[in-house]
Parts: sequence; structure tokens; C-alpha cells
Amino acid sequence: MKLTVVGCSGSFPSAESACSSYLVEADGFRLLLDMGNGALGELQRHCGLYDLDAIFLSHLHADHCIDMCAYFVARYYRHDGGPCPPIPVYGPEGTEHRLTTAYADTPTASSMSEVFDFHTVKPSTFDLGPFTVHTERVSHPVEAYAIRVEHAGKSLTYSGDTGVTDALEGLARDTDLFLCEAAFTHGKENIPDLHLNGREAGETAARAGARKLVLTHIPPWTDPTVNLADAREAFDGPVELAAPRVTYEI
Repeated sequence: MKLTVVGCSGSFPSAESACSSYLVEADGFRLLLDMGNGALGELQRHCGLYDLDAIFLSHLHADHCIDMCAYFVARYYRHDGGPCPPIPVYGPEGTEHRLTTAYADTPTASSMSEVFDFHTVKPSTFDLGPFTVHTERVSHPVEAYAIRVEHAGKSLTYSGDTGVTDALEGLARDTDLFLCEAAFTHGKENIPDLHLNGREAGETAARAGARKLVLTHIPPWTDPTVNLADAREAFDGPVELAAPRVTYEI
């Protein structure tokens, strides 16, 4: 598998990065994990507008899904032949309604479904192209899911947004690359069931036996070097900060 960080800023885009979006590729299949603010523009550095095969939305906060409205425009009003065929979109209950409302009801209330084939995510295991996908609900104020993507004996686990939860630890068990949010700073923010800090991300990786930890979803107002140091204190494997346009071979 190849993982490309399209965007990794938390809550709102930074001067350097779009919000959460990660491209996972194997055997010619392209799966996009989240499409937050600014992601669609950056995505075009890495693949064509119409080259995605499926999209997974971890939850329906704007910094993880709002550029789906712009992507609807690109697919519905395609200039060279009408709307694109529907692409599978996996998201929590109400994803179609959320995106339709965000786009002010689109041309009609059902227009989104003409270019997006919506599937409701629940805790489950299923095949998606060449991947085996596992999803678990995590701890966030809205319905939110982490995802584990497996291919050819290797695995990537993406936390989405979450507080501390056993579900994420179980999903990340022995994963090759753990892409984990670390929005909070240890000793500064302490809001349960919202976000992890660097230390908690490191502790989760350690308990799960992850082989590599990549911290993501750090807001522009947070010092990422502090979160990185905190994670390294808790996890003795390799740890680094996600950065846009960085790729990983898994």
C-alpha cells in the first residue's frame, strides 16, 4: 500500500496544509480517507479529479468532509460529458443529508446520489477493491469511525477524531502504520471523548503494539513539537509528524 498525506491540519487549514485527507493506493485502486477543508485542491497534485475509486468519511465535521461539496460540483457538472458515474462513499448515518444541506439542497434533494453511491458505516469488516476494511466507532461528540485498511499482509489504521477508547486500541493492534490524531496538548486541554493529545496517542500505539506512529490532525494553534515529544515518551517505536505531500510505503 501507498499512503499519501493530502492534508493533515486539525480543525481548520493551516498556511501549509489542508484539513484531514489521506490517499491510500494499491493495485491501481485509490481510496480517499476524509476530504476536509482545502483537500480537493491539494488532492489534484496526487491524482486526477476523476481517478478516485472510493471515499471514506470518518465523521461529518466540516474539517473532515466539507470539500465533498466542491467534489460534487466537479463530478455533477463535469464539462465534457455530463455527470460522472456514482463513486462509493462510506460515511456515518445521514451523510447524504449532511452534504446536501451543506450545499443548499443542490439542484434537487437527490442530486448528490447521482454522483455519490452512499453507504452507511457501522462497526464492520468488508472488502473494498483490493482492501479488507475494518471499522470501529470511536469517542467523539458526533458519530465517528476509525478505519483499518489491510492489503497483502500489511495494515494501516487511521483514528479519525477520537478521545481515548479501547475500540481504537483494538483496531490498531499490531498495525504497520498508525495514523493517529493528536489535536490536544498534554496538560493543557482535558476534554473527554473529543480528541487525543500526543501522550495519549503514544500510549494507544504502545498498548496496541503498532509498528510506526504518525501524528496528525494537529491544529495550527498547537505546537506540534510538544505533541511529538510527548508521544515519543510514551511509545518507543518510530514516531513522526504527518506533513502534506509525504508518502509512505506500507
